[in-house]
Amino acid sequence: MARWSPLALVIGLLAAVGLYGSTAAVAAAPLTVAQAISQQSGSSATVRGYVVGEPTTATTVIRSGYPDDYALALADTASETGTSRMLYVQITSGFRAAWGMQSNPSLLGRQIDVTGLLTTYISHAGLKTPTAFAFSGTTPPTTTTTAPPTTTTTTTTPPSCEAYYTAACGKSGAAMKSALHDIIKNQTVLGYSQVWDALMATDQDPNNSSNVILLYSGISRSKAQHGPAQDDWNREHVWAKSHGEFAEAPGPGTDIHHLRPEDVSVNATRGNLDFDNGGSAVPEAPGSKYDSDSFEPRAAVKGDVARMMFYMAVRYAGDDGFKDLELNESVNNDKAPFIGKLSVLKQWNLQDPPDAFEKRRNQVIFDSIQHNRNPFIDHPEWVTAIWQ
Repeated sequence: MARWSPLALVIGLLAAVGLYGSTAAVAAAPLTVAQAISQQSGSSATVRGYVVGEPTTATTVIRSGYPDDYALALADTASETGTSRMLYVQITSGFRAAWGMQSNPSLLGRQIDVTGLLTTYISHAGLKTPTAFAFSGTTPPTTTTTAPPTTTTTTTTPPSCEAYYTAACGKSGAAMKSALHDIIKNQTVLGYSQVWDALMATDQDPNNSSNVILLYSGISRSKAQHGPAQDDWNREHVWAKSHGEFAEAPGPGTDIHHLRPEDVSVNATRGNLDFDNGGSAVPEAPGSKYDSDSFEPRAAVKGDVARMMFYMAVRYAGDDGFKDLELNESVNNDKAPFIGKLSVLKQWNLQDPPDAFEKRRNQVIFDSIQHNRNPFIDHPEWVTAIWQ
């Protein structure tokens, strides 16, 4: 019978309990940013990189004056300035307080590990739907990877199965856009004088039923204080009515899905400007900005504005006597039936998801006014399904 040396006995015992020569899987090393950029497959991965700023467009990453906590950019070196060598990371609501750039500007230059899905974000190589953030060499808090309760996934009907959208479910691109158009074009059309009462219902201040909330300024103002005077509110066409020259005609000129209450002077400042980031502060509208060719609404309604534009581009397709309204990358559209910038509107849709006010507004329009819906409030993810 073979005799075992003391060393062999120890090794054998360690192997038996998996502490020596173990075949157990070892956690994979984090990907570099370069590797993550080359592997945009939708798979889950942990990526290690240096925080180099906040992406605001597909080709712009800023390193100061961060507008919000919705995204950060990673690179393999802290001094990287080329956006093609950066990975854009989505920061979902649970991580924004700790990892958003506006709240944590000291993150700039720090090396961190982020776990999420390798897929396009802001029209750029990205990491979306994160499950964990940590400084390199530390362990992410276990709370960031806790799975949602089982009941959530077993009892909730998938939103894509809503009866109203049956004809569009499962589609994408032009096919989805066409299907949604056929659904939402079935609506009650208002006259322009009816818009006043409609807006008093859709934009009512939830804390004061005698007031409405003004879109760009966020001010609560008396419903009765509407008209042409300087401190009145009037009817803002968020898709500027000159972009397609539909004026106040029943149809696009009276569609409540893009008409909102706004201060007369703020409405005049916006005029028919396209939408983009940057500019000077708008008097009487804190957080909103403008310059010679574009307007940026306050952060709390950027997504609202974007989803109104996506609605208009789907609803008005040139088959009902009005021009085909479309989105593009220009900020000099003037009277052409276009609004830009598409890339910025897509970004705003991601940064500012639908809130309770916007959802209620959509429901009131459906139940009591036009009897059609804005699909991008119900399904903001359909923006990228159509405008890929």
